[in-house]
Amino acid sequence: MQNRNGIVSSIKILKMSEHPLVFFKLDHLPCLISNRSLSFLADVDNGMKIAIAGNFNKRNQFVVKRFGVIGETKIMMEFKAIKI
Repeated sequence: MQNRNGIVSSIKILKMSEHPLVFFKLDHLPCLISNRSLSFLADVDNGMKIAIAGNFNKRNQFVVKRFGVIGETKIMMEFKAIKI
């Protein structure tokens, strides 16, 4: 398993199902996430810094198995904005 970190951009939902398939770019590296993709959509927004772990597929896309947000998640920022 390989680790990467960087800034997220271009978040798109490719397939809606029980586990949605989400595409995003991490510093211009194309990435896919299906497992925990709903948590990803709730926690991550464009411009946020994250760390990911996974492997490359045959199409040279990074398939994410685990992720973590560096700093505050999107839900935390929204909660702070409501609280103020």
